[in-house]
Amino acid sequence: MTLAGILSQLLQIAVAIALAPILVGWVNQCRALLQGKRPPPLLVPYRTIRKLFAKDAVVAGNASPIFRVTPYVVFGAMCCAAAIVPSLATALPFATAADAIALVGLFALARVFTALAAMDVGTSFGSLGARREMFVGFLAEPALLMVLFTASLISGSTSLPTIVDTLAHRELAIYPSLAFAGVAFTMVSLAENARIPVDNPATHLELTMIHEATLLEYSARHLALIEWASALKLFNYSCIGLALFVPFGIAEGTSGLAILAAAPVLVAKLAAGGAVLALIETVSAKLRIFRAPEFLGTAFLLAVLGMLVKLLLGS
Repeated sequence: MTLAGILSQLLQIAVAIALAPILVGWVNQCRALLQGKRPPPLLVPYRTIRKLFAKDAVVAGNASPIFRVTPYVVFGAMCCAAAIVPSLATALPFATAADAIALVGLFALARVFTALAAMDVGTSFGSLGARREMFVGFLAEPALLMVLFTASLISGSTSLPTIVDTLAHRELAIYPSLAFAGVAFTMVSLAENARIPVDNPATHLELTMIHEATLLEYSARHLALIEWASALKLFNYSCIGLALFVPFGIAEGTSGLAILAAAPVLVAKLAAGGAVLALIETVSAKLRIFRAPEFLGTAFLLAVLGMLVKLLLGS
């Protein structure tokens, strides 16, 4: 582990923390434009986070230490995931420290703490949101693992840098296994990031909330950290999708110049991905909670089909 590698790793984490709220703002802008509305400023998520950090936190009297520590655990887990996902380079120290299975474990860790904190105070809506959050995660995580296993079959490894290097150096062609996996990953990403059609991040109706219902008791710096972590989760999922299905423009070494050259490519791909996400949300309608198993079950079947296509047909 060289000094250049450590600095490059810190640069990737800093870029993720800085760009995550901007990505959320960009998606909100694109969605507003597609709906014929006046788009909000790009930096609104930053302003919201800064405003929340300036307020005093109000914590319920019966809250346990789990409620207080959850925002820091969730934010830390998303930062660790940002360090693992090869968004700017593949030869960084943390990128080789964990594989795709450990990455899914980090997402699961954040979800478990969020659900425990939502039930900790004992409010009805918090418990409702916690049950729904775990329900969605129970269905989405196996599908995500199948997508990652499909990519690992192509590269022969569950290491994300190895997967990215293998896919980036393959000849340009349409692979049916990756096509099925790409559709499945898109569906899982929508569910995991509380986007339409599974959830609506802009809803204010408690009975239809999933992710937002788990945050009703948080305020000030705690809420700011969770909102920032949610933006980081969207950023991480976007980078995972780009690394698996558009693995071009990612630096292969720890050179500062190579990483700086990869940054504009990452921004351009995130901008395109954010526009596609806004388009999907605009043309979709929110599903009833009882239809979520069908949606995520379809994603799981598509991911398994992609893996079987690779195993049986080799394509």
